[in-house]
Amino acid sequence: QVQLVESGGGLVQAGGSLRLTCAASGRTFSNYAMNWFRQAPGKEREFVAAISWNGGITYYTDSVRGRFTISRDNGKNTLDLQMNSLKPEDTAVYYCVADVEAGNKVWGQGTQVTVSS
Repeated sequence: QVQLVESGGGLVQAGGSLRLTCAASGRTFSNYAMNWFRQAPGKEREFVAAISWNGGITYYTDSVRGRFTISRDNGKNTLDLQMNSLKPEDTAVYYCVADVEAGNKVWGQGTQVTVSS
């Protein structure tokens, strides 16, 4: 079973940038489509971005398209989320999520991103 650990969160001013990284354990990382989700205080978790197993297809929610970039390195078992032009409404805990077998998902523990105005 893949295990996921996020890093790179922190406090940044509006308009700034952060890069989140998800480190995956196990040899099957390259088999899985990967996602980033987020959860803001008092709100439900929401989808942010997804990438296919080989990185050839990416998809973004409307609110981050053009500002965020998802990427992966299957040789290093890592998933990244480059976040530019950050807004206070991007403040949330960000989760790395693997789409594993049988329609199941494996979640990381999350990393906090706080954007000050």
